[in-house]
Amino acid sequence: MDPYAQLPLPDAARPRLAELAALLREWNAKLNLVSRTDIENLEQRHIAPCLAPLKFLKLAPGATVLDVGTGGGLPGLPLAICYPEAKFLLVDSTAKKIRAVTDIAQRLGLTNVEARPVRAETLTGHFDFVLGRAVTALPLFVSWIKARLRPGAQHSLANGVLIWKGGDLTAELADLGVEPRQRFFLEGFFQDEYFKEKYILHFAAEDLARARPPRPPAQP
Repeated sequence: MDPYAQLPLPDAARPRLAELAALLREWNAKLNLVSRTDIENLEQRHIAPCLAPLKFLKLAPGATVLDVGTGGGLPGLPLAICYPEAKFLLVDSTAKKIRAVTDIAQRLGLTNVEARPVRAETLTGHFDFVLGRAVTALPLFVSWIKARLRPGAQHSLANGVLIWKGGDLTAELADLGVEPRQRFFLEGFFQDEYFKEKYILHFAAEDLARARPPRPPAQP
């Protein structure tokens, strides 16, 4: 079964995605980048959903993208393969994961990728899009990155956040005080029940400017 059958992949991307999967498996034997109980489903359940934006996002040349909490380079590395004219910064606070991501990017020849072992809230600069995949609760995530967003609308979606989430987000969205512009359901893209109640949310940068700060942690 072709994990990418439902995606409009660029012609040159497929062999590089196969190489990415091989390198992730190589590194995963040394460092837990993807759950070892699920590594056999790497392409179908990890790489393919990272590429769902190909169905709805067209980036103008020179677009800048920040991937926060990238872990093993997901979603940033697959997207960098498929959007070669965009520039990607992948960050994670775990230095050993960034060493793996840097090695993979170099071996793939991805000159549009930089990886740094830093926390998102310490970054400077501005980006057209910020990505997050199962990072943390929405209010906290937005508090880390909203100052890094560059408002604008030169791409097919307004500049902002794309975040991969699942389940009932009613409480998180109420705490955030901002609704997503769009919700893209992964089950519909891949016709696979594994993706039921999993989706990508798009928040526009201009909307997130009014997001509420996260609640302080409860006192013991």
